Amino acid sequence: MIPNWIEQRAGLTPKRVALTFNKQQWTFEELSQQSKYYVQVLTDAGITTGQRVAIYGKSTPQLVKIIFACMQLQVEMVLLNLRLSKPELQYQLEDAAVHAILIDDDLVEGLPNTTTPQLKFSLFEQSVTEGTVIQRWNRETTMTIMYTSGTTNLPKGVRQTVGNHLASATSSLYNTGLVEDEAWICTVPIFHISGFSMLCKCILHGVRLDLYEKYDVESVAQQLIEGTATRMSAVAIMLEKIISHIEKSGKKASPRFQLILGGGGPIPEDYLKRAHAIGIRVAQTYGMTETSSQTATLSSEDALRKLGSAGKALMFNEIKIDGATQAGEHGEICVRGEHVTPGYIGRHAHIPTTVDGWLHTGDIGYMDEEGYLYVADRRSDLIISGGENIYPAEIENVLLGHPAVLGAGVCAVANDVWGQRPIAFIVKKKDVTSEELAVYCKEHLAKYKIPDAFYFIEELPRNGAGKLMRRKLHAYIEI
Repeated sequence: MIPNWIEQRAGLTPKRVALTFNKQQWTFEELSQQSKYYVQVLTDAGITTGQRVAIYGKSTPQLVKIIFACMQLQVEMVLLNLRLSKPELQYQLEDAAVHAILIDDDLVEGLPNTTTPQLKFSLFEQSVTEGTVIQRWNRETTMTIMYTSGTTNLPKGVRQTVGNHLASATSSLYNTGLVEDEAWICTVPIFHISGFSMLCKCILHGVRLDLYEKYDVESVAQQLIEGTATRMSAVAIMLEKIISHIEKSGKKASPRFQLILGGGGPIPEDYLKRAHAIGIRVAQTYGMTETSSQTATLSSEDALRKLGSAGKALMFNEIKIDGATQAGEHGEICVRGEHVTPGYIGRHAHIPTTVDGWLHTGDIGYMDEEGYLYVADRRSDLIISGGENIYPAEIENVLLGHPAVLGAGVCAVANDVWGQRPIAFIVKKKDVTSEELAVYCKEHLAKYKIPDAFYFIEELPRNGAGKLMRRKLHAYIEI
């Protein structure tokens, strides 16, 4: 058992600014106080400790307070991705079997039809009574659940415990340290592990979170130039926009700004060199939803010396290349540590997450002579587009539901803006156009998962066992 983070932090540094948003600010004491009122709303709605709720909201201070309230009551939170389609949300809500949906008033129309009780965010503002909070938390208690597509066609709900998030924040602190007036810029969605882990770091480390509802390149770049914040997380496309903006201004980042953690896939070497030229230190990272964010991080001083590397395992974490006997030998990346999820929920609850204590990531990589990790292939068929993970099987499953589609295969193509984008190869059952398939996908998939192009072919490449060989699909691209 460990003390309630929120209450202990409010007791240690009550007047320290914890959160800023659109020129407003809240101290740790204020967030603690307001979250207690929100706890009463949850209690009045019949939600009790250990139950599970879904949260569907934009990255705003109100979302932070609602998350704090759920943490205070030790309610499991299923964080829903705002970019998902209604069928995708329906699957997650049913698989998670949530007791209620906490929803931003402006987003109600985005939810599928459901009989699950809904609590609009506006209801939380009406409470005038403090609820009872859980003073001591169990490390094994599930705090969050985030869905991540697996190699099958159905997304898995990943459990992240109090101990997982604590381990992640602790290993990160040992890696980066703290500076005076530490502050994280959060422009990534809180429903992603990168955003939520940032929120946990700020509570545990006692530092400020500068929250943005949407990515505002100009404002973020100005913070880097002025040094009003010290760290942030960004995917490649976000980093490039910051670099370009600062380059055009003819300025450089303030020496006070410490670091950008680059995740969501490899950062192009050109971006790293350009960032270095304008005083921005970038540390590439390797992690996943199953590891509550970072497992390995490349130190900023090695950013250019070890271009392309994800660095070394953070303190208390371990990484090995399964089957590798020497440096440079490729194999599956395996991870061990207290940050690794203890399991999945719903229909995937029976699937073990570790073998002999090791999480087999499905990613292929290698270690060099100095022990630096290089990720050669993010889960062989995974498409990473603008930091979002896209699994071909999920798109293929949707396409195969179209009455005119007999077979479907999806793979990635390089894209200058997003890094990668999906394209689809179709074996027709009857006449259908690319436009019709795009409309069909739009009805069943998040926008970022819709293929950029559809190619019609006679048959899909398969191996002797009949398994689709996606890596051979590129040969079918029309020139």
